[in-house]
Amino acid sequence: MRTAASLLVIASAVALSGCADNFRDLNRAPQMSPVGAGVGQSFSVNDPSYYPTQPQPKRYSLWQDRSAGFFRDPRATNPGDVLTVSIVIDEKATLDNKNSRSRVGASIYGGKADVSGSGFEAGNVGGNLNLKSDSSTKGEGKIERSEKIVLKVAAIVTNILPNGNLVIRGSQEVRVNYELRVLNVAGVVRPRDITGENIISYDKIAEARISYGGRGRQSETQQPAWSQQVLDTVAPI
Repeated sequence: MRTAASLLVIASAVALSGCADNFRDLNRAPQMSPVGAGVGQSFSVNDPSYYPTQPQPKRYSLWQDRSAGFFRDPRATNPGDVLTVSIVIDEKATLDNKNSRSRVGASIYGGKADVSGSGFEAGNVGGNLNLKSDSSTKGEGKIERSEKIVLKVAAIVTNILPNGNLVIRGSQEVRVNYELRVLNVAGVVRPRDITGENIISYDKIAEARISYGGRGRQSETQQPAWSQQVLDTVAPI
């Protein structure tokens, strides 16, 4: 009984700690993350060392060095550069699995014993022992999924690998009323896959990590209550 009470107290503490953010957003819209939070700790959008220094304008000159970008490739190549990630996902999948298992076993044991000279009347004693077992298992599962996402998000080059590939990471947050939609994208891209418009398709991103979700009133109603989640986690059956 004491063990059950301790488990209940621990489960309640864990659940309440997970609900701290929900209590903070009561009666108000979810808070947005600060700018630069989506690019990770290894890169800061406020660190000037990641950005090239703009040349100073020259007086009494018709040519300005900062206008040299007109002849330069506009594609992202250095840490701090921005590129556009085009995400067009239209996938459908259907999985239908069935399995069955059955096992039948039978064993017969028999024997005889001679009891003459043992204080009993002369004769034989015999018998048979029959053992039978029968077990079966049947399982069936079906999954149908359909996903369609069409959007674009800007990402920042956070690192350059030794082979020249670029590590990118981007985040976008859109708050509508009391619902905050969050889009995160990260991965490794080849500079040659970036188009002349400085756009790269999501299917050319290696180690791609794309997440689209959110938090708010609508997301909360789509999730089971925290007590039900605790029971689903600790229930033995």
